[in-house]
Amino acid sequence: MASAKPADENPSGLSPLAGRSNLALRVLSSLVLAPLAIAAAYFGGVAFTAFWALAALAVLWEWDTLVCTHDRNPVLATGALTLAGSAASLALDRPSIAVALIGLGFLGVAALASKVRRVWCAVGLVYAAAILIAPVLLRRDASFGFAAILFLFVVVWLTDTTAYFVGRAVGGPKLMPWVSPNKTWSGAIGGTAAGVVGGVVVAAQFGVGGLSAAAAVAFVLSVISQAGDLAESAIKRQFNAKDASQLIPGHGGLMDRLDGFVAAAAAGTLIGIAHGGLDAPARGLMVW
Repeated sequence: MASAKPADENPSGLSPLAGRSNLALRVLSSLVLAPLAIAAAYFGGVAFTAFWALAALAVLWEWDTLVCTHDRNPVLATGALTLAGSAASLALDRPSIAVALIGLGFLGVAALASKVRRVWCAVGLVYAAAILIAPVLLRRDASFGFAAILFLFVVVWLTDTTAYFVGRAVGGPKLMPWVSPNKTWSGAIGGTAAGVVGGVVVAAQFGVGGLSAAAAVAFVLSVISQAGDLAESAIKRQFNAKDASQLIPGHGGLMDRLDGFVAAAAAGTLIGIAHGGLDAPARGLMVW
């Protein structure tokens, strides 16, 4: 769920000692959160659904606090009830009802939000819902659900962490300086390479044939995860925020840590459904 990825932007004047302390906090937080995410994925079922439902609720709170200002309370309450109903539907193996509830919640949030922030607030519910629905749809595939979740974790985590360290070590041209000033092309390329290697290793460990296809899927998901990271940075810049919240020590908000994962998970689920059908999206993602 969370990588040891340091933040894109540091406060000006931050001392090297403070920077190392902040990095240590991030690593410690990751050492707690990552095993929890893996354990939930291993057990699956209601535990996994509950894990991602809590994550979705936390992200919704961060988004609405950042974006919806004076309309936050009614919008947040509506969104939270929608996510709770969607999670219950998923736990009962009714994904179509879960998706339908999100559609109704979207309309409800749009009706409650002010005209100026209506689209932003409604999109926030969809974003939070993706954090819940995408992983659960993949994991419910009995044959390759756990493999698909680990595949996503490894691709996203290695992409994030390697991009940071390669970017710091190599430097070079900036990737998108008006959105995230410290991201570099060298980091993006290094992160993608690491994500592809990690994805292939996971696929091989689970006995998935066609490793060249696994490498291609990992490449696509790595690029998409970095695009999700940049998109979240652009949203924070739009609303003059450095972090979505201070929910995780040293990490900022949960939205800051899940930006790449939610993009990759949503894309991976859509790829899996397109290739394997709604009943076997994980197989569709992993087996080619």
